[in-house]
Amino acid sequence: MSINTTNPIAAFNAEKSHTISSYSTKKVWQDLSSQWMIQAFQNRYMYNFESFGRPIIQAPVDMVAMQELIWSTKPDLIIETGVAHGGSLIMSAGMLALLDYCDAVKSGEVLDPKATTRRVLGLDIDIRPHNRAAIEAHPMAHRIDMIQGSSIAPEVIAQVHEIAKHYKKVLVCLDSNHTHDHVLAELEAYAPLTSAGSYCCVFDTVVEDLPADMFPDRPWAPGNNPKTAVWEYLNRLKEEGRKAADGMSLAFEIDKSIEDKLLITVAPDGYLKRV
Repeated sequence: MSINTTNPIAAFNAEKSHTISSYSTKKVWQDLSSQWMIQAFQNRYMYNFESFGRPIIQAPVDMVAMQELIWSTKPDLIIETGVAHGGSLIMSAGMLALLDYCDAVKSGEVLDPKATTRRVLGLDIDIRPHNRAAIEAHPMAHRIDMIQGSSIAPEVIAQVHEIAKHYKKVLVCLDSNHTHDHVLAELEAYAPLTSAGSYCCVFDTVVEDLPADMFPDRPWAPGNNPKTAVWEYLNRLKEEGRKAADGMSLAFEIDKSIEDKLLITVAPDGYLKRV
């Protein structure tokens, strides 16, 4: 590998990329990561964390990946299916607030925290009253809108599309019901809203790689999960050709560099970049 030694930042990034590219070939490490993930689910590890004071049911490494994506894509709207305790909504809102702050520093303008055009939209079939109250009491609440209803209901989809058309850079996160059919319907509904260069992030694709008896009280399992939905959706796009909400050609690629870097992730094959 040739590294540019005259630019230390470029040299660091080149070395990092080279290192990450080697991870996918390290079978022992890959196997250990898979075993770790099984233990994490069996011991409810993902339930242990908070984001700005609200519980977030997520692997910490995927939280890091999301802050990197939000920083790099700089969306003005983040659409999230699945609200739960609201931790992910709060984390996204906090990152959007940071983007606004950095814009104000760069422009020299005085920042009014509540005068923002960047927002988070959360969808859930059941936003429990105590969670809604806690989200609405949070300092980031002024950046968050919530819709209660099935994410695949026609009236909800229509409402989201009406909201999204007023934004220029949209990032989508799908993390609700994890069955194949539900996630496929969510992809059909919301992936076309993803802006060029932005991402549609599909979580819990890892279900495909976990033991069949991991979720005995849930309808999802290997063969019926977000990853199988992603595969079918990408095949549909290739075979049929589709248009995005912006009228341009709709195509995604699985950003393998993210999962290669993380090694431990709930979203293998789930970080979809619109190209």
